[in-house]
Amino acid sequence: VQLVESGGGLVRPGGSLRLSCAASGRTSSIYTMDMGWFRQAPGKEREIVAAISRSGSNTYYADSMKDRFTISRDNAKNTIDLQIDSLKPEDTAVYYCAARQRLRQNLYDVRFDYWGQGTQVTVSS
Repeated sequence: VQLVESGGGLVRPGGSLRLSCAASGRTSSIYTMDMGWFRQAPGKEREIVAAISRSGSNTYYADSMKDRFTISRDNAKNTIDLQIDSLKPEDTAVYYCAARQRLRQNLYDVRFDYWGQGTQVTVSS
């Protein structure tokens, strides 16, 4: 499975972005995959932002992401999105899409099998 993120860029504080992740390859398997978004800011460790179950019925958000981030998926299009509102400078990071086929006990489990190359989000005035 290959994952390709898009939608990053330079945005002013308070603005919004919608990141997308397109899956290809063994796409028939994406229906059986939990998906997630992670981010890594300069000088910091990668952290989970949000995750969504294979059916889309369950979502998880990191505590600090609950208010401004929305994860969604479209299995028919093999895509997942991350809507980010009210962007802050501290949201500046490379955002990664991830997928896993193995069912984990918790959606927030950070063990994912497939990763995209990332898309840069820079929030600055």
